[in-house]
Amino acid sequence: MTVKEKGLLHELREALKSHQVTTNAIVLEQHGKDESYHHPFSPDIVVFPENAEEVSKIVKLAGAYNTPIIPFGLGTSLEGHVIPYEKGISIDFSQMNKILDIREKDFLVRVQPGVTRSQLNKELKKYGLFFSVDPGADATLGGMAATNASGTTSVKYGVMRDQVRNLEVVLASGEIIHTGNLAQKSSSGYNLNHLFVGSEGTLGCFTELTLRVYGIPEHILAARASFPHIDDAVEAVVSILQAGIPVARVELVDDASMKQVNLFSDTDYIEKPTLFLEFHGNEAGLKQDVAFMEEIVSDHGCEAIHFEEDQAARNKLWDARHNLAYAYIHGNPGKKMMVTDVCVPISELSGAIRAARQKLDELKLTGGILGHVGDGNYHALVMLDLTDREEVQKAEVFNEQIVEYALERNGTCTGEHGVGSGKMKYQEREHGGALQVMKNIKDALDPSGLLNPNKLIQKAKGEEE
Repeated sequence: MTVKEKGLLHELREALKSHQVTTNAIVLEQHGKDESYHHPFSPDIVVFPENAEEVSKIVKLAGAYNTPIIPFGLGTSLEGHVIPYEKGISIDFSQMNKILDIREKDFLVRVQPGVTRSQLNKELKKYGLFFSVDPGADATLGGMAATNASGTTSVKYGVMRDQVRNLEVVLASGEIIHTGNLAQKSSSGYNLNHLFVGSEGTLGCFTELTLRVYGIPEHILAARASFPHIDDAVEAVVSILQAGIPVARVELVDDASMKQVNLFSDTDYIEKPTLFLEFHGNEAGLKQDVAFMEEIVSDHGCEAIHFEEDQAARNKLWDARHNLAYAYIHGNPGKKMMVTDVCVPISELSGAIRAARQKLDELKLTGGILGHVGDGNYHALVMLDLTDREEVQKAEVFNEQIVEYALERNGTCTGEHGVGSGKMKYQEREHGGALQVMKNIKDALDPSGLLNPNKLIQKAKGEEE
C-alpha cells in the first residue's frame, strides 16, 4: 500500500466507524466482480456507509486523494459495471437498506439504495401494492436505477426510468441534491431523473429513491403457449400487441432453453419454442382478452396452450423462467455465461431472433435465446470455457454480430443490462454526435473523472493516466 493509500485509509477510518472500512482480501475480491464473464479486478478499499452524509464524506475524501469511486449494490450486473479496473474505493450500499416511507395514497415509496426488489415487495404486500420492475435477479433498487433495469413486466408497466419520481444523489463534489419531487408530472427544469437513471454511477451516487408502485391486480392469469418454430412465436407476440391486448408479461424461451428449464426446475414442459404470458385485470375483462389471445396464437400455429390461475403454479412457471440462467450454468459445469442484450423495433424482432439463432448454431456455441419480446428486447445465453480462447473469440464474434444487426435497424446495443465496460465500444456507433454531449455532461458533473471511471463513457486518450 502506497503512502497516499495509507493516508486515505486512515482518513476514511477517522470519518467512519472502524467496521465500515476494510481492506480484507476476501471482501476486496467479492467487490471486484459481478455475474458477467468479464475479468475480475479488486478495489483498494471497501466502505459500508449508512447514510447520505457518510457517502458525501467518502466522496470528498476520494476527491482529495484523486481516487476512483465505484458504487456497489449486490454485484448482479452483467457488463462489468462494478468491476474497479482502475482500483480505488468500492462503496457498498448494503447497509443502506431501509424502506423509509410508504405513501400508499400517492402510490409512492421512499427507499435507500440497498433495498432489494423482493424486500420492497414483501413490505408492500401489506398495503395491497407491488413494485413492478422485475429483472429476474433480486437486485438492489439503487443498482436497478443505475442501469435502468427492466424485465418481464416492462411491456405493461414500463422500465425503471418510468418508476423514478425523485433521487437523492451525492455528486462528485460531495454535494447532496434531489432530482425530482412527489408530483406526478412537472414542466419545471431539465429532467434530471431521466439523466441520472441509467448513468451507471458515472454522474453520482444514489442515496435515496422515490419510486412509483401499483395496486396488486384483482385477477392474474398465466399461460404457456408452445409453437413449432421460433418465428411463429415471435409473430404471435407482434399480433397480440397490435391487437391491443393488455398483456402484463410476454417472454420467449427457445426449444434449447426449454430443455434446460425441465432439467433444472423438474418440470415437464413441452420442449419447443414457448411463450410465457401473464395477464392482469378483473376476471370478466381477462376472459375476453384471453379468448382473443387464444385465437391469435392459434392463427400462428400454436400447438398447445396451458393456463395457470393458482398462485403456486404461476410462481413455479415464472421461477422456471427466472432461473433459466442458473439452469444453463448448472447444466454446463466449469463454464461461464455470457448474456447478450440487444433491443430492436418490434417489426424487426422476428428477423433479429432468427439471425441470432442461425449464428449461434453456425458457430457451434452452446446456448439459448430468450427475452422480453413484448418490447423488442432479447438475450442469448452463451456458455463459455474461458480457458478456450477460440470459443471465447467465437462468442465475441456472435455478440458483435447481433449488436451490429440491432444498430443497423436503429435499435440499441443494450436494452436493459447497461453499457458498463463491456459495451463502451458501441457507444459512438449508436449515438454519433450525441455521445460528445454525454461526455460534456460527464465532464461538467465529474471534472476529475473519479466516478466509476471508464464505464459507459470511455476516457479520451489524453485523459488516461
